[in-house]
Amino acid sequence: MTKRIQTVNFIELNLAILFISTSGALGRYIDLPIPITIGLRSLIGGIALYLFLRWKKISFYVEGRDRKTIFFGGLLLGLHWITYFYALRLSNVAIGMLSLFTYPAITAILEPLFLKTRILKIHLILSILVLVGIYFLVPDFDIQNDDFKAVGFGVFSALCYATRNIIMKTKINHYDGSLLMAYQLLIITVVLSPFAFFLDTSSVADYLPATILLALLTTAIGHTLFLHSLKHFSTVTASIVSCIQPVYGIIIGMIFLQEYPKTTTIIGGAIIICTVIIESLRVFKLNKV
Repeated sequence: MTKRIQTVNFIELNLAILFISTSGALGRYIDLPIPITIGLRSLIGGIALYLFLRWKKISFYVEGRDRKTIFFGGLLLGLHWITYFYALRLSNVAIGMLSLFTYPAITAILEPLFLKTRILKIHLILSILVLVGIYFLVPDFDIQNDDFKAVGFGVFSALCYATRNIIMKTKINHYDGSLLMAYQLLIITVVLSPFAFFLDTSSVADYLPATILLALLTTAIGHTLFLHSLKHFSTVTASIVSCIQPVYGIIIGMIFLQEYPKTTTIIGGAIIICTVIIESLRVFKLNKV
């Protein structure tokens, strides 16, 4: 892989992370029942990707042996979004996003088990560093504490996200990333559609513009770009580099929601971001970017 191509791939990965990072502020702003928000997000994003696939004349065919994996990946993605949004509701953008970023540590542990790859010592060290950072997010380990519950939802969301990324990596070289994302959004839409019949949807129109932004920028574009980046980077590398996402998200939250993180949150976040710098330097060195 040439230096120029690798640079473009790395920029694409970081652009995906920037788009995905808008989910924190949008998740806090959209005051709808969470299953409704995620269902609308999936429906609108899925329609956008369907039109894109038709425009690009990409085949919708998926081999039978891959359908179960894609279906399971869709369920995991939906569960990841729902629990992540609960984490945001219970606390704030900073804690919600930073707690989610236990997923590089989880990925480093799970990827060798799923894909039969060698465990790298550097990834284990960085994973421990991430966990130390998470510790600073919730110094009060009390089940009644909303921040503690938020981190719990965030960590479970991270487990779902890490597992989904790993199993989808086995399919990304066989199918277009947009196609895989479109099918997963369809699965989430179908699974969550019954909630529209018994949850309050009276405020949908008020939050429709923000939901469309969440569906298109964050979901259809951001997540598709991230899935596509797995063709060029290991899941662990993509996960650890994407730890810069909370920084983007927190800055967006400060600008649009006036949410400012506590000192302990900043310390925890700084430790987590250190892993981004270390892994980024390692990637550049290995590929001579």
